Amino acid sequence: MKKIDGHLHLVRAIAGFNGKGRLTPLGDGRAVWDDGTVIKLIPDGSGDDNFTAEAALDIMAKSDVEKAVVLQGSLNGYQNYYTYQAIKKYPDKFIGAFSVDPFSEFYMDIVKRYIEDLGFRAMKFEISQGGGMHGYHYDTPFRLDTNPRIGRIMHFISDYPGFVITVDYGNFEQFSYQPEAIANLAKMYPNIDFVVCHLSFPNADHPDRLRTALAQWQPYANIYTDISAIQDIEGETDFPFPRCQEDVKIAKEMLGAERIIWGTDSPWSATFNDYNELATWLESTDIFTEEEYADVMYNNALRIYFKPTAIAAIAHANDSAMHD
Repeated sequence: MKKIDGHLHLVRAIAGFNGKGRLTPLGDGRAVWDDGTVIKLIPDGSGDDNFTAEAALDIMAKSDVEKAVVLQGSLNGYQNYYTYQAIKKYPDKFIGAFSVDPFSEFYMDIVKRYIEDLGFRAMKFEISQGGGMHGYHYDTPFRLDTNPRIGRIMHFISDYPGFVITVDYGNFEQFSYQPEAIANLAKMYPNIDFVVCHLSFPNADHPDRLRTALAQWQPYANIYTDISAIQDIEGETDFPFPRCQEDVKIAKEMLGAERIIWGTDSPWSATFNDYNELATWLESTDIFTEEEYADVMYNNALRIYFKPTAIAAIAHANDSAMHD
């Protein structure tokens, strides 16, 4: 069975930043936040203080994962340009999204560069309070569907039908949690695809909370969800993750298999559970038919992220900033 990892991170150099401060590498895949929190960011054998495209391809190949969608996050530090380099070097293996802090002075210059010059056709909003923008803009909570600075970005990308907006908004306890904003944006921008990361941070003990979020998205065929890192969120290490199975059953019930994208959120998630287990756990369940399983593991990510227009745009990109 062919697979696309719909949520992967490349790390050329650890440069994380969130509400805990700066993340500094310690070697052996470990790193420390400024508040003293130490984490194991990179699985053993995949890098001491980075997770390169080559390391990702190695771990993917061992689990028969053909391609990957490279996303950005504050945990690793935005790896925008390295993502561009990786896609250009391995165009048959990677596609990706860029990120920007919309509260920085020159944010629109960055948006225009990555879309117009470098050919990106996906953008990631890492707005979670726990790991993203709401952690380091804690005093100014904002919404994706009403903030005027984000509105400028949305107006700009509306000129690119088929563009993908990927969002990590954290869990329900955080200011950043806003499933209703995704529904509003999908209605306002029907020609843009929206992917919510981590199945809206589910908790198998509270299934109605997940159903409530997903019910808001049901009317909009341009909203999808990835199921990456739900093992971490549920605190599961017992394969094949029974709590996660309950969460995914709800996602299928509410959205259908054609709107679910498998992913791992590696490298960090591959330190909690082996990458191969993350790549094969759904095979050990009876949640999906064979056809549905192919959609979740491969076809949906191919259709949403690997659009021919997206592949062509970055293939034809030529970074003028690197010219003498």
